[in-house]
Amino acid sequence: MDIRLFPPEEMIEATIALPLSKSMSNRALIMGALTPGRQLPDAVAECDDTDVMTEALSHEGASEINIGAAGTAMRFLTAYYAATEGCDLTLDGNERMRHRPVGALVDALRACGADIEYAAEEGFPPLRIRGRRLHGGEMTIDASVSSQFVSALLMVAPTFTSPLTLTLAGEIASLPYLDMTIGMMRHRGIEAERQGDEVTVRPGAYAAPADSGIERDWSAASYWYSIAALSGGWVTLPGLRLPSLQGDSRIAGHFAKLGVITGENEDTGETELSASPEVFSRFDEDMTDTPDVVQTLAVTCCMIGVPFRISGVASLRIKETDRIDALCRELRKLGCALEVEHDNVLSWDGRRTPIFELPVIDTYGDHRMAMSMAAASLYVPGIIIKDYEVVSKSYPGFWDDLAAAGFQITDADEPLQTEGQE
Repeated sequence: MDIRLFPPEEMIEATIALPLSKSMSNRALIMGALTPGRQLPDAVAECDDTDVMTEALSHEGASEINIGAAGTAMRFLTAYYAATEGCDLTLDGNERMRHRPVGALVDALRACGADIEYAAEEGFPPLRIRGRRLHGGEMTIDASVSSQFVSALLMVAPTFTSPLTLTLAGEIASLPYLDMTIGMMRHRGIEAERQGDEVTVRPGAYAAPADSGIERDWSAASYWYSIAALSGGWVTLPGLRLPSLQGDSRIAGHFAKLGVITGENEDTGETELSASPEVFSRFDEDMTDTPDVVQTLAVTCCMIGVPFRISGVASLRIKETDRIDALCRELRKLGCALEVEHDNVLSWDGRRTPIFELPVIDTYGDHRMAMSMAAASLYVPGIIIKDYEVVSKSYPGFWDDLAAAGFQITDADEPLQTEGQE
């Protein structure tokens, strides 16, 4: 189903209960499954990705697990099943997942003694996994493709028979997510540390923490930063923490350059976003560490007319869709022609071309395309978002929260009313 979006008729002043962090939830689920007595967290993010992980972990003895489009689940469960003695299953996904590479992780696990075979194309799911006790050692892994490969290996390393020392080769993709993994492991009593490009984990048993430590989701917060920037309104985000283990918390600094002040209510301690006239004339950032917010930043810059150059975007090619191509296609519908340099830089020179019809935004099965483009309705009222349900992957309540903030959401098939009509 497709929807049409109109901005609020009055200034936005909203309080939004963000979902729990999807990234932290998925890590907590794996660590909980590895904890003696199998102690899964009581509360995790309520979204497709964590539902898939929870469902998979609840099916002990299954001969086949299909995780659909959940890339995190594919990486984390590959390592989990490989290190779980007695497992004998095939791990598969949807058609897009069968084209997302997993070879670097499989090679590393095999070096630790894992029994994994490719059931179809070499280097890609589906995988035939026979779990066994693995060993550590010293090895090098290509960390430039996805930090999730490294995180997956680190989380199961405490079950190994000997310490694991990883040397991370290449430019480390999404480094804050790797540090999040290590921080959560240490919170649960595991000896894990990173020094530069070397990570060491020693054998041990996970302990059940006093609290899950799962924070509100900073990736989800990014869409409300964009809305604050484009509307000039006020948004309160209870439970959003600073400092945070989540790398996407850096958006507070990024959006400070785009006219959004991050403050804390002295009485309630809640995080508050407010507009500022202080907007930089240009936005230049390396987003290697935080690629999930590139779409949000690109859309925001284009709408408020701030030319940008965003580097470190190469990993966007292998997400739920090719996000570089998707952004270029959809922002062109809004009159903004982006350029791609060396497949790792997105830029826009600030020039616009007229648009002569209301844009119909394709989402490519990608939750972040739908949510990042939604804010554009503040500048282009009446835009259509196709397949809006894709937000269920990480933020199922997104459209309800938009409606609560005053946005008008209608069925795209309903005829538009013109002035004078009732």
